[in-house]
Amino acid sequence: MSIRLDDLQNGYKIWQDPDLFCYGIDAVLLSHFAAVKPKDQVLDLGTGNGAIPLIMQACAPEGVSFTGLEIQKKAADLARKSTEYNHLGDSVRIVDGDLKEAVSIFGAASFTLVTCNPPYMTEHHGLLNPEEPLAIARHEIRCSLRDVISQASRLLVTNGRFAMIHRPFRLAEIIRNLSEYGLEMKKMRLVYPYADREPTMVLLEAVKGGRPRVSVGPPLIIYEKRGVYTEEIRKIYG
Repeated sequence: MSIRLDDLQNGYKIWQDPDLFCYGIDAVLLSHFAAVKPKDQVLDLGTGNGAIPLIMQACAPEGVSFTGLEIQKKAADLARKSTEYNHLGDSVRIVDGDLKEAVSIFGAASFTLVTCNPPYMTEHHGLLNPEEPLAIARHEIRCSLRDVISQASRLLVTNGRFAMIHRPFRLAEIIRNLSEYGLEMKKMRLVYPYADREPTMVLLEAVKGGRPRVSVGPPLIIYEKRGVYTEEIRKIYG
């Protein structure tokens, strides 16, 4: 394992292994989109090396607790190494476990906010990476979209929030699953690589037991031109 220490640009550093899966802009966008409230109890499903809890914790109000659940032991060990390096043992904990068994691990109605940057592709979408850790991160091998949403719903208290980033081509499927498991979509924002391209990601927030009403935010555009972030992305990165 050839690990490296990267700067998160928020006062923290993160240990990463390119042979597993390094965090990308989708984790940063989700961390910014999933607004944390005072005294929130936050769970990140499939946390990988813990990037989302580390990014969110840096700007969270005092008293917020973060938990990351990860099935791959090497990735979970890296996440713990990062929390120890940044002295975050009191506010961020990493748990080894299968996302599909999250309710059994933590108990129902244990969190006020659940986040997830799940695998985007089903087993039948695109080429499967021959390296298992990368395949698990990108394709629904160990969990499905339905697994993510059903577990998130049961883990949340009433009026708890679920925040996720995914691909727009699966949006209809996402909405059906949210509705089936009692999660009402409240906020959505499409992410575009350039202003003149189709969206490649969608950010969404749903509320358990919420009333039907969706707020669609303005387009989030990543690049002004090749290699140059837009002003909003520069602000998100800080």
